[in-house]
Amino acid sequence: MQALIGVFFHFIGGFASGSFYIPYKKVKGWAWESYWIVGGIFSWLFVPFIAAWLTVPGFMEIIKSANSTTIFWTYLLGVLWGIGGLTFGLAMRYLGMSLGMSVALGFTSAFGSLVPPIYRDLVLHQTEGSFSAMLKSQGGNVVLVGVLVCLIGIYICGKAGMMKEKELSDEQKKESIKEFNITTGLIVAIVSGILSACFNFGIEAGKPMAEVAIKQGSNPLFQNNIIFVVVLWGGLTTNLIWCMILNTKNKTFKDYTNKKSPLLRNYIFSALAGTTWFLQFFFYGMGESKLGNGASSWILHMAFIILISNMWGILLHEWKGVSRKTFLTILTGIATILLSVVLVGYGNSL
Repeated sequence: MQALIGVFFHFIGGFASGSFYIPYKKVKGWAWESYWIVGGIFSWLFVPFIAAWLTVPGFMEIIKSANSTTIFWTYLLGVLWGIGGLTFGLAMRYLGMSLGMSVALGFTSAFGSLVPPIYRDLVLHQTEGSFSAMLKSQGGNVVLVGVLVCLIGIYICGKAGMMKEKELSDEQKKESIKEFNITTGLIVAIVSGILSACFNFGIEAGKPMAEVAIKQGSNPLFQNNIIFVVVLWGGLTTNLIWCMILNTKNKTFKDYTNKKSPLLRNYIFSALAGTTWFLQFFFYGMGESKLGNGASSWILHMAFIILISNMWGILLHEWKGVSRKTFLTILTGIATILLSVVLVGYGNSL
């Protein structure tokens, strides 16, 4: 029953993540960097703080008294993840939700499922749940096969994108994705996928804070909310610096006060996108508390995001006009990634 509840929480989190970019499409007259950072302030600062305040009593005191090494690594991994999150937004911009999320999250699934076991080997010198232990066990080998299958699924999705690039005219490609660019999009999606896995690493690094929260009486279901605060400070740092650079370069600081654009509407939809984005990790934390921070938890979360984002991609006609062969190719890629999830989940159960 606990596992089923955990899967349900991951589904809700996956639905939130797979849907968060939709409100951004309602923003009018703003540059990408403007609405991205407005939404990000809600994603990485306001909403995580409120969530921790509501669910982890005295969370700021716990953070202040935490070991400096714990804070350093949790924050640094948040900074690296922030680069992944930044390029994730660019992947959506250049590839659309369906292809962009499939490629980026496929890499995130693979790396995110392997990072914690490697961390336990190299830093914590643990045997239980470590990468070396995976190599010596039947279940661990099945998990590694699942990761390999995931990478094959990513390749197939990328192949579908290449086929789409060849089949459609520039006007057709930009009908649903205004800035479609397969080469730039795939590069940023790969970078995003690899660095985004650092979030799962950050959760592992911040576990001592969660353990203190539980000892002080916090509900274990919400233990990760205190970790998210620190990880997302790192993400905010990266994205804020980059968006301010773009605001300066593109002279788009005026977006925030430009009365020629629907200001209130833009702020509301950006805030809604940012809040929806954070809900993915709020529910991920609840699911992880039921299933543990193993490969199955992370890759299950990613799989639901891939499912939901591709559903939106199809509904928003991102694959409109492609041949049957190309459409079947992207469906095959998605199915392959989902198969990898089944393999990882089965391997973890052995």
